[in-house]
Amino acid sequence: ADKATLALKAGLCFFRISFMSCSFFAILGAGPSLSYLFKFPRPPQVAPPACSLNNVMLSRDEDSNMNFDHFECVSFDCYGTLIDWETGISSAIRPVLEAHEVSAGHHALLQLFGEAEAEIQAGPYRSYRDVLKEVLSQIGDVLEFEPSRNELERFSASVMNWPAFTDSSQALRALATRYRLIILSNIDDDLFRSSQKLLGVEFDHVFTAQQIGSYKPSRQNFEYLIQHAGAPQHRILHVAQSLFHDIAPANAMGISTMWVDRRQGAAGLGATPSVEAAPDATVPDLRSLAVLTGTMA
Repeated sequence: ADKATLALKAGLCFFRISFMSCSFFAILGAGPSLSYLFKFPRPPQVAPPACSLNNVMLSRDEDSNMNFDHFECVSFDCYGTLIDWETGISSAIRPVLEAHEVSAGHHALLQLFGEAEAEIQAGPYRSYRDVLKEVLSQIGDVLEFEPSRNELERFSASVMNWPAFTDSSQALRALATRYRLIILSNIDDDLFRSSQKLLGVEFDHVFTAQQIGSYKPSRQNFEYLIQHAGAPQHRILHVAQSLFHDIAPANAMGISTMWVDRRQGAAGLGATPSVEAAPDATVPDLRSLAVLTGTMA
């Protein structure tokens, strides 16, 4: 009986040592996995890291699933990607709030803007100037003030003064040495012409909501891009900051996407509604894209 007890204890001891060793080396990736014994909850999904493709850091010398030599055209969202629309929006609304002695936090104000804009643009087409007037009116309804006619007019024209991101012009000029550049923007023609002067870059094509008769994320806008880009769909790379307006619908259309994560962990969602989307690659700014394509050192 004593021998049997000793044998049982020795067996249990051996099992414990083997189990611990197996777990240790499995963690290190050097031994067998114990995943068949245990089920752990999956970690939450997070956005891919900056300058990443399939969650792997990229350089021009590495092989990747995205071959930048493959593309002929690069299409861009403008506002939020090339133009700093969050600064522009905030700078245009603040004087109105102050005139009516109303206060609102920066992130809350952008959220109000994004929700109102998306709702209005989902309806029958109207010019972006009219969209902005209605956005300000709806913000007034929420914050309990009524903007004057002059305030509505000034806000609707404020896009012309929204600043460009500091890296936009140089990166666009670099990219233009290799690709045809296209704008696909939720904007009026005349308002974009003012923004183009700030960017100081000529685009091969400019496709606006005014021309198309609808606003992104409508499928119609991306169908228009495919039909008029002058290149096969698989040779178009769409570059944008908004997951809602651009990355999600472009993915659904089978267009390659590059997310310019301008906000990089800033609080809130900015001036765009929330949506789940998986870009093909991610960069923190436009200069990083130019570096990845080899058009800028």
